[in-house]
Amino acid sequence: MLSYTVYSEAGGVGKTSLTANLAVAHARAGLKPLVVPLDPQDGDLSRLLGVDSDRADSSADNLVRHMVNSPRGPFEDLIRTAEGVDVVPEHNMLSDLSDHLAREQSKAEDLGDAYNIYAQLQRVLRESGVGDRYDVLLCDPPATESDHLYNAIYATRNLVIPVEPSWKGQASVEGLAELATNFADQLNIEVGVLGAIPNGVKNTSDQREMLADIEFPTPEVIGDRTSLMEGCWKQQCSAFRYVQEHRRRRRDYEIETLAQLDRIARFLESELGIEAPNAPEPGALEEPA
Repeated sequence: MLSYTVYSEAGGVGKTSLTANLAVAHARAGLKPLVVPLDPQDGDLSRLLGVDSDRADSSADNLVRHMVNSPRGPFEDLIRTAEGVDVVPEHNMLSDLSDHLAREQSKAEDLGDAYNIYAQLQRVLRESGVGDRYDVLLCDPPATESDHLYNAIYATRNLVIPVEPSWKGQASVEGLAELATNFADQLNIEVGVLGAIPNGVKNTSDQREMLADIEFPTPEVIGDRTSLMEGCWKQQCSAFRYVQEHRRRRRDYEIETLAQLDRIARFLESELGIEAPNAPEPGALEEPA
């Protein structure tokens, strides 16, 4: 299974939009992706894909309950599907994830048991047989160092980094690489960076210089697509569906952006030797009926 966490320390780099669109790109090619978003804020991936109806329902089962061994039903019942992508929707209880994990750790230690607070998402996914049922696992944690992030990294062991096209963004990439290395050393695991995706690039000379200094594979450089991504949030859908269903005239640069998302998905799949069974021509869309 291809598994990766999309993460950047810099805010506003399109992390959540990139995660959702890559998941749809994997699904378009005939793979089965599962997305586990972990952001406690309201402007999250569950909202982008329109599967957040139970977010504020305190009685609803949710991922945090499963991570602290207090589920109200099977893991499979948490899953919602949008555009061929299975999603474990975010819930307001994510805001208190660290407190819940700390209490579980304290109880375990009182009984003389070992407890790794960073391994609980991996445990839930393993016990639920996610590795046998899905081809791709994507995690979208909040843009802060937190137990949400560390659980995502521990579960996926790989990072995809959206890059802000600035020297500040470059510094955040370097800081993230150091963070991942330190976390891997601390927990005796291997964490890799599958690629960096510059996003919102306007092709200035400073940006070209910065892009040349990125030390990780850079399969595509995505231009400034603010209008396209804002449309996706408004309509609660991926860029693929937005262009197909909500654009009267398909703009060439938007079709090229879809093609870039397809090519990034193929690149990430190839990194783990996965061949998508029905990969479309990059950017190709079905004609509306």
